[in-house]
Amino acid sequence: MPEIAVFTLLHLLVFVYWLGGDLGAFYTSRFLIKPGISTDRRMLAAKVVNDVDMAPRTALILAFPTGLTLAHVKGWLSLPLPLPLLVAVWIAALIWLALAWAIHMKHGAAPALWRQADLAIRWLLIGGLTAVAVWNIAGSGSLPLFLSLKLLALAGCTAFGLFIRAVLKPLGPALMGLAGPDAAAAEASLAATLNRARPLVTGIWALLIAAAFLALLKPV
Repeated sequence: MPEIAVFTLLHLLVFVYWLGGDLGAFYTSRFLIKPGISTDRRMLAAKVVNDVDMAPRTALILAFPTGLTLAHVKGWLSLPLPLPLLVAVWIAALIWLALAWAIHMKHGAAPALWRQADLAIRWLLIGGLTAVAVWNIAGSGSLPLFLSLKLLALAGCTAFGLFIRAVLKPLGPALMGLAGPDAAAAEASLAATLNRARPLVTGIWALLIAAAFLALLKPV
């Protein structure tokens, strides 16, 4: 069936751009703290990291609608989903995606309401996915185990992303301080901030790989 091929490809692209984008941002971030790099080049590297990071952010938002649709067309769900519900999920995801990109394009000047809405959506996603997964793992639902575990992985990735945001809050002031009189302290703060974020980034990679493995294994 062509729809199976289409949504399998879309879900694979989510994985590829998420992991690949994260790897690209992770590698480029090394130039922020590399000795001998000028402030201008560090600021350029920071912009590249921020732009490349939109690939995994986009992938996170599209992971659920593509995965849900794929589960539907492959018959992994005990009951087929009504078409209006699938359409509603896609509309909601695309609205969230537009919001995320609008915040990014404002380059830090996005209205507080936009950022709060994005944050609320992420926490709702974490809570909803975790609740559904635990409900089914406990035997109260009919979702296959591998799908329940994939929901937990997506919830975990979203949570790690929020933790990374919190850890990276000192990044902006540290970057701006590189051109000031206390550049050494700013550089030390920059290195410490990135070092705290790296374990969380690798946690996301581990969950992504686990989710991909579950999709290939398809346990009951």
